[in-house]
Amino acid sequence: MANITFFHNPMSRGQIARWALEEVGADYTVVPVDWADKPQALLAANPMGKVPTIINHAPDGDGPGGDRVVSEAAAICHYLAEIHPEAGLLPTHAEKADYFRWLFFAAGPMEQAITSKAMGFAPSTPQQEGMLGFGSYDRAVDALDGWLTGRDYVCGDRFTMADVYVGSTVDWGLAFETLPERDSFAAYAGRLRERAAYRSAKAKDGMGERA
Repeated sequence: MANITFFHNPMSRGQIARWALEEVGADYTVVPVDWADKPQALLAANPMGKVPTIINHAPDGDGPGGDRVVSEAAAICHYLAEIHPEAGLLPTHAEKADYFRWLFFAAGPMEQAITSKAMGFAPSTPQQEGMLGFGSYDRAVDALDGWLTGRDYVCGDRFTMADVYVGSTVDWGLAFETLPERDSFAAYAGRLRERAAYRSAKAKDGMGERA
């Protein structure tokens, strides 16, 4: 049995986890998820039936043995970096502030802003902006653009696991036009698309290479 069971549908945020699995060189088995007929094993592990979900079949030597379930793409990314420290994708002490700040910014405010815009919702008053975690779409986009301008990666000049999640947000945003064209986004996405693990993940999901 592989160390990790990966519940996945390629037309989903599962692509983020696939990339993360490839980056750390994980030993994993894919369980395909049909939206109309979700596997009982997925529902048992995650009652919401969401993908991505992974199960780490932890050995007895790694604390109490047994299956460990992780859902939510950002959590999966960091968890994989933690259990595969040899991959070198965890932040250094000096990088932790930037790493966690932008990992959770992308998973929270940025995703909310993109989703809200796609669904036709925008705050109409300063009071509504204050109640929302992202303020407004433009403010969220400008914040991410500002951070990536002049930087190769989230933590500066070194790729970390935060770039898998933040990079997926930018990569998808440009491909599906949910993010505007910005020089910083295009340059960042271009660097990420050259990574061997990115290309391997896309090939396995049958997505080919992005232009």
